[in-house]
Amino acid sequence: MIMSIIGWSGVVFCTLGYLLLSMRKIRANSFAFQALNIVGGLCLALTALDTHDLPNAAANVLWMSIGLYALSRQFSKRQKKQP
Repeated sequence: MIMSIIGWSGVVFCTLGYLLLSMRKIRANSFAFQALNIVGGLCLALTALDTHDLPNAAANVLWMSIGLYALSRQFSKRQKKQP
């Protein structure tokens, strides 16, 4: 039951991020978009690992990693701009 809730939460987070981006409510380089993708990818990866669906788990770990990479670049750019 808990893994099912985690999985559906992942679907909601990833879909909500895409919906808000498509509606131009958030931007692709926003913290909100990246956070939704990171949390969504993590939730989906966990449920895929639980069911031994390794290709799906790998795809979602990559999805999450891309979000983490994007956020780290944004934070490093902000730090460089600060005096």
